Amino acid sequence: MIEVILPDGSSLELEENSTLEDTAYKIGTGLGDATIAGKINGELVAKEATVSDGDEVEIVTSQSEEYIDVLRHSTAHIFAQALKRLYPGAKLTIGPWTDKGFYYDIEIDGGLEKEDLNEIEDEMQEIVDEDLEIERTALSRKEAEKFYEKNEYKLEILNEEASGDDKISFYKQKEFKDLCKGPHVSSTGEVEAFKLLEIAGAYWRGDEENKMLTRVYGTAFSSEKDLEEFLEQREEAEKRDHRKIGQNMDLFSIPDHSPGCVHFHPNGMSIRRELEDFIRVKNDKLGYTEVKTPELNKAKLWKKTGHYKAFKEKGEMFAWEQDESEWGLKPMNCANHAHIFNSQKRSYKDLPIKLSEFGTCYRNEQSGELSGLLRVRGFTQDDGHGFIRPDQIEEEVIKTLEIIMETTKAFDFDLNIVLETKPEKAQGPDELWEDAEESLKKALESIDMEYSINDGEGAFYGPKIGVEAEDAIGRKWQIGTVQLDFVIPRNFGLTYVGEDNEEHVPVMVHRALLGSLERFMGVMIEHFAGNFPTWLAPEQIRILPVSDENLKYAEQIKEQLSDFRVEIEDRSWTVGKKIQAAHDDKTPYMIIVGDNEEQASEISVRDRFENEGRGFTTEEFIDHIEDEVKEKRLSPDFLK
Repeated sequence: MIEVILPDGSSLELEENSTLEDTAYKIGTGLGDATIAGKINGELVAKEATVSDGDEVEIVTSQSEEYIDVLRHSTAHIFAQALKRLYPGAKLTIGPWTDKGFYYDIEIDGGLEKEDLNEIEDEMQEIVDEDLEIERTALSRKEAEKFYEKNEYKLEILNEEASGDDKISFYKQKEFKDLCKGPHVSSTGEVEAFKLLEIAGAYWRGDEENKMLTRVYGTAFSSEKDLEEFLEQREEAEKRDHRKIGQNMDLFSIPDHSPGCVHFHPNGMSIRRELEDFIRVKNDKLGYTEVKTPELNKAKLWKKTGHYKAFKEKGEMFAWEQDESEWGLKPMNCANHAHIFNSQKRSYKDLPIKLSEFGTCYRNEQSGELSGLLRVRGFTQDDGHGFIRPDQIEEEVIKTLEIIMETTKAFDFDLNIVLETKPEKAQGPDELWEDAEESLKKALESIDMEYSINDGEGAFYGPKIGVEAEDAIGRKWQIGTVQLDFVIPRNFGLTYVGEDNEEHVPVMVHRALLGSLERFMGVMIEHFAGNFPTWLAPEQIRILPVSDENLKYAEQIKEQLSDFRVEIEDRSWTVGKKIQAAHDDKTPYMIIVGDNEEQASEISVRDRFENEGRGFTTEEFIDHIEDEVKEKRLSPDFLK
């Protein structure tokens, strides 16, 4: 007999070689009948999976949070079956579920076009209507190899992921059969709400040396209502796509000659400078001193901290041999800041020492994973590292969290706080990790901050508090972080002389208020849909002379507004066309000047909400805009 641990902490005795489904029936007949899948030690697996002594188990039913993953996995198989019915020569590769749906990578002669998806969807619906049983089966290795003798991709998966198995797990539904560990729903009829979304290219195994495949993205939900809500949000997200808005507003470009590295145009750079100035004020408030460190370093620098092992082995670090040394572009700023701390003797009286930097880093992301500003190879972090004594931890974490909360208010995000704990490949002894995690929990609880725990998602050197921003259409993005690190200071040999005249190792606090500027700008562009607050807008005011005769007066007004970002629309257009152009360019304020305004030494003002007022003096307008920008108000409110 064996014992397994249930979610409530109780144990359940079972016969050896029992499955998750057996476990469910042992608990109760109703639960057994409702079982769709399960979790063993946190991993989602098929209900046929065998449990072992001491396993932590959980049963998954249609009411479980994980049910949607199972449903999407089965939808991927329905897609594959429909595809093979319509395109028998297509080769299937992998088709996993994702947070938002599923995808399937295929090799198909001539590829697929967007309009082909409708035909595939119709065939998928036929398969759903047939209500085919989805059943697990097993093939011998010889049978499996014969089944895939014309599909080199599946043979590679078979040899790599099922290399020692005598019996290979497959799932079949009528004529369709595929190598798969599961889990799946019981029949195709359970999949009622699904949609194929788009087509992309993807290298086999994500390796640019391999063949380019066709990737089809899709999604599935438990109800048509949930699907419709998702599609509406997706449509809104497409309207807010920062890449389109960035092009329309001339904010940035990412040309082919520097993939994953952003060129900020003057309009985009004005936003970035505002963000940097904003963060510098917050850094001053936290007591940080700004430094600048090089992007190019010898690789031995990161071997001290552990970054070399963490990034180089995964192929994420740009590195090369030169002059009998290995060089690299920095993937993080931590090691350079540790060097500055270590450049002279430190006393306990000197601590905390806090260094900040708008530090540019590089990571060798796969080309297929690059996405505008949101996933890049070159990025600049509003980075900071504090070197502190253990007795300063709680105070420092609390102050940093408060500043992060204060900072994000300027962008009108709803926030979620997540504590991310020790990952599988963590460095350093368990007791250091326990101390670090406990310190972060104490800091959060001391200021009554609600938080969730994301087990195993911390950095390799320490746990972290992640700040998730929820944007205007409900999407969550991690931006600021606070991380405690007891590992890198030891690896690097950092010390300070304590009150006892002995050497002690400082605690390192890694923190970013916004995260990378590129990613934050991408999130912010989509959040505001390009309608930036006046303090951020690349063009804050546009002056619209009614006719060419009013140009000289417009130039006088612009001179008075020289502290702001102001342009004059001097093209010989009608006022209506000039107003429309300013609206299209998302300019917060328009000042309209004609003969009447010029004769009265006044201005008419219009905002992007189409509010309009007349008879203002330039001084009245300036007084208001100065306050609006200084207070970083979220929208133009002169006419409200």
